[in-house]
Amino acid sequence: MGLLDNLNSWHSDWSPVRAVVLGLGVTGFSVADTLAELGAKTLVVAEKADAELVDILDVIGVAHLTGEAAAGLPQRVVAFAPNLIVTSPGYKPTSEIILWAAQNNIDVWVDIDLAWRVRDKNERIAQWFTVTGTNGKTTTVQLLTAMLNQAGIKTAAGGNIGVPMLDLIRDPEGFDAIVVELSSFQLHYMGSITPFSSVVLNLADDHLDWHGSFEAYRDAKAKVYENTIQACVYNVMDAATERMVEDADVIEGARAIGFTVGIPARSQVGYVEEILCDRAFLDDRANNAIEIATLHDLNEIGVLTPHLMANVAAATAMARSAGVSAEAIREAIRGFKLDRHRIELVAEANEIRWIDDSKATNPHAADASLASFERVVWIVGGLLKGVDISDLVEKYRDRLAAAIVIGKDRQPVLDAFVSKAPKVLVREIDTEDNSQVMKLAVAVANDLASAGDVVLLAPAAASMDQFKDYADRGGAFAAAVKALIGGFGG
Repeated sequence: MGLLDNLNSWHSDWSPVRAVVLGLGVTGFSVADTLAELGAKTLVVAEKADAELVDILDVIGVAHLTGEAAAGLPQRVVAFAPNLIVTSPGYKPTSEIILWAAQNNIDVWVDIDLAWRVRDKNERIAQWFTVTGTNGKTTTVQLLTAMLNQAGIKTAAGGNIGVPMLDLIRDPEGFDAIVVELSSFQLHYMGSITPFSSVVLNLADDHLDWHGSFEAYRDAKAKVYENTIQACVYNVMDAATERMVEDADVIEGARAIGFTVGIPARSQVGYVEEILCDRAFLDDRANNAIEIATLHDLNEIGVLTPHLMANVAAATAMARSAGVSAEAIREAIRGFKLDRHRIELVAEANEIRWIDDSKATNPHAADASLASFERVVWIVGGLLKGVDISDLVEKYRDRLAAAIVIGKDRQPVLDAFVSKAPKVLVREIDTEDNSQVMKLAVAVANDLASAGDVVLLAPAAASMDQFKDYADRGGAFAAAVKALIGGFGG
């Protein structure tokens, strides 16, 4: 048994550990700060580093290597002779330093691994609820967090959202539950944890440039179900998620629970007409169901779409696995609001609705948006991350009044329309001035849209080619719409 195998508690002796921390964002800093508090010898390696965080590293006595000196495999890392590397998910498995670690049998963790091992810092040890999927993770995590808190279970959201996990673990008062959003990057590196309940919301091509193949991406997502104690929640409408549950090695007694936007079968949560129902967590689930909420309640959240209905059903199944009452779930739903840039109604004028779904950074997310509206002027494009958009174009060509193509990777999108939807009117926004991209796109959309249409920003691509991030892209869209039509409306 190796050194790290014995380190399963905050109260273990971490002093023999020599850890290299890759990356110095808020998560990387939380890792370095925690390791320093534990007494491990630590070296931070980060090409990009905030000067203020570097100063704090100096104060807490953590060595660091930044800028160009941190690129590749620095000799200082080799000389440091680490027995552990804790990486930011930004480092691909093909990174020189990750390959070197594998060749030298050095364990590679993410912050989740360290957080799991030291979660007993105080006596209030939280149960973990793990959430992953190609799309809908953040909304589902926030919904579940609200449901658990409404029931009096002190809960926080962490992982790929909000506060770094290690900051939650070190909270002096602690939590009863932590809802952990896990990206495929984190899951690729992550070792063994034991969640109370877990869910894969859906699965579609994404991040293939990072994982190398769809199979590798799928296998990373499937890890979320391993060792689950109570409920493995899967998407009835996505057979791949059910197969993951069937293949998972879980704790004896863990149940497979489905969620759907259709009528729920036994051991499922879904919808009967306008009622969200639980047929999983009641004694007579063969013949009865528990009413949770109505579509009117869900309408309070935001634009009601099948995607939103699925996220609510998934969060409900997770909450019910923890014994949360129907009343508490209903109250949480009534008080919940979607994040900005997530199928958000920006304005309505001249019988045209302007919808911002800038958070749709891959084709699967855009699919959920396009499926929600009958006739669309679609603003699409950006960084495609190695994903083919042609199937999406073909699927929705009959709903498209027009398409407006933006972004760096325009040519593959334009080619997809030529081959899969040649009858759709397509306009290309070709400008070197990034500040003008959305103004031009909105102006063209306004010319092309007719009464009853939805102008939908659902780019199916990442944003960093022309914008700071998806929020910047959505903000630019909203500002351009406001400037053009003179105000917001509902």
